Amino acid sequence: MMIFLNSESPVVVVLSGSMEPGYYRGDLLLLNLWKDPIQVGDVVVFKQRDRDIPIVHRVHRVHVRASDGEVFILTKGDNNNMDDRALYPQGVDWISERDLMGRSKAYLPYVGFLTIWMSENSWMRFVVIGLLGFFVITGKEEQ
Repeated sequence: MMIFLNSESPVVVVLSGSMEPGYYRGDLLLLNLWKDPIQVGDVVVFKQRDRDIPIVHRVHRVHVRASDGEVFILTKGDNNNMDDRALYPQGVDWISERDLMGRSKAYLPYVGFLTIWMSENSWMRFVVIGLLGFFVITGKEEQ
């Protein structure tokens, strides 16, 4: 999937309500990083150097530097009043295409809630792993 979609992380879960009503918390997004030009309105996932968690927001503006054609992007959450400049590192007003992890091409509503629950409730990880282990141990192979 990583090779076909050209993305190191082709699946992400929306973790906040900043993209409502377009995407909701718990939606699972399928990403690609094909070479199509980035356009205003595209939903992109980007990662900042100083943050571990990627951000899912819509492209608000696109700027192409005339000297070398490098593309810069300004993003904004659909449910936010302001653009994302406050989320970018200090002194950075635009993100580069190199910061993108992918562009949303499809989604499955609420499928990612298991991931959210497991990250917010450490005991849930043990329950899921325990259940998986139980089924592996008690499962029988038929011949």
